[in-house]
Amino acid sequence: MTEERMGWPVVLTEGRLSLRPYKRSDARAWSDLRRANEGWLSRWEPTSLGSWHDTHTVASFRALHRELKRTARAGTAMPFAVCWDGNFVGQLTVGNIVRRAFRSAYIGYWVDKGHAGLGIIPTSVALVVDHCFSRGGLHRIEVNIQPDNRPSQRVVEKLGFRKEALHERYLYIDGAWRDHIGYAVTMEDVLERGGMMERARGLLKAH
Repeated sequence: MTEERMGWPVVLTEGRLSLRPYKRSDARAWSDLRRANEGWLSRWEPTSLGSWHDTHTVASFRALHRELKRTARAGTAMPFAVCWDGNFVGQLTVGNIVRRAFRSAYIGYWVDKGHAGLGIIPTSVALVVDHCFSRGGLHRIEVNIQPDNRPSQRVVEKLGFRKEALHERYLYIDGAWRDHIGYAVTMEDVLERGGMMERARGLLKAH
């Protein structure tokens, strides 16, 4: 496997949770779930050209799927469909992968409101970070979160991401340029405690 595609494609599992590459057959489930979660997701995601309903059709997914496959083949992304008991419930993408001396990327994610609170996103993030720092060949992972999104901030803070910066007017979301808090973790941070999944399991048991 070339350096550009280290760690991909892959399926990651933990109990009832699985993360896998998207399939063309995910189109209907993706469209239905995204449309049902407009109120839950739209305030946190970049503004699209067109209404939420019109940009989350089956045809929209097929265009997205082609783009995700292209970036995965190029080695600049690892786009995961997040599944619970085999059912599609969200997405986690490792994006903007840069190799060589940098070996860095960012993570973005979302989950269906009806499956929030089950530990799906903390576990998904931990699985993917451990994968990126082992088979994925990366050294640093970033997550950028709006200051008002405290639930998402708590996820990464509990997993051991450190707060590094405030990115002012970082992304155009819900009609305005929104600030984001930059969090990051490096391979050394994770290896010191035996992997991020160990921390995630401890957090879930404490729940």
